[in-house]
Amino acid sequence: MGNVLASTAKAENSRGRGNVSAGLSLPEAPTPPSAGIPPQMVEALESEARQLELENPGTVEELHSRCRDIQANTFDGAKIMLNKGLSNHFQVTHTINMNSTAPSGYRFGATYVGTKQYGPNEAFPVLLGEIDPMGNLNANVIHQLTSRLRCKFASQFQDSKLVATQLSGDYRGKDYTLSLTLGNPGILTGSGVVVCQYLQAVTQRLALGSELAYQYGPNVPGRQVAVLSAVGRYAIGDSVWSCTLGPGGFHLSYYQKASDQLQIGVEVETNLRLQESTATVAYQVDLPKADLVFRGSLDSNWHIAGVLEKRLQPLPFSLAISGRMNHLKNSFRLGCGLMIG
Repeated sequence: MGNVLASTAKAENSRGRGNVSAGLSLPEAPTPPSAGIPPQMVEALESEARQLELENPGTVEELHSRCRDIQANTFDGAKIMLNKGLSNHFQVTHTINMNSTAPSGYRFGATYVGTKQYGPNEAFPVLLGEIDPMGNLNANVIHQLTSRLRCKFASQFQDSKLVATQLSGDYRGKDYTLSLTLGNPGILTGSGVVVCQYLQAVTQRLALGSELAYQYGPNVPGRQVAVLSAVGRYAIGDSVWSCTLGPGGFHLSYYQKASDQLQIGVEVETNLRLQESTATVAYQVDLPKADLVFRGSLDSNWHIAGVLEKRLQPLPFSLAISGRMNHLKNSFRLGCGLMIG
């Protein structure tokens, strides 16, 4: 009898453990959010997310660069320039100017490009220099220290004496740029200029920032002065609006790429202290099939300027013809240049 009860109890316990084990189940792994979404839709969502990301807006100095680049940079007299590449990283330039309104003469230039690359078309450091027989020298050094930090140094010598120096640095974040510039910092003379600039991408089209310029020295009224300006840029498609607004005036520019052959720019600069304002209309025409580029401009002071650049294929020559005139002042300047190499 006792053996029968023991066997029955053991069987009941075995059935109970089996039922408990059967009733327990491991939690299911969470389903990935994109498991039920087609691959095409996932790619579309990822592409849209990338398009909504803010990009670096550039520097404050580049706000009006597009409008300035298409304006005619004229010259007078005759100019001959010979470019000679000595290697993949080193190039020299020989320039001869012949002018009746400015000192004529010969200038020698050299350019060195390093091997440190952060992009397909960028290599650092870059060293540029140009000197004439009188000892007048212009030197520039540009170096990309990191992927986000770039430094520039410029100096100018006249009569073998240092007359101007400038040191600047740009830190390019993911959606902002911070720049600091020191101009003619004189430790012994106690004078100089400090400029701090900040530009933030608010949206894909809008960028806002500010610029603080501080000058100190014995020749400055009150020994120091500071000016705070607001800057902004709005870009949509092939159009760019840029503005700089400060207590001394404002600078407004508009750039439009009408087609692959035509670019148009309008610029207005106003000085409230001098109560002067100048408006400039510029355009650039590119004809790749003819190897020809023409830049022209007209301002509110009735200065008319134009520069024609023609590549003389198959020779490695480029011809440049420059003209500037003012009907009110009855003045006209003509320049002709030949670039070899």
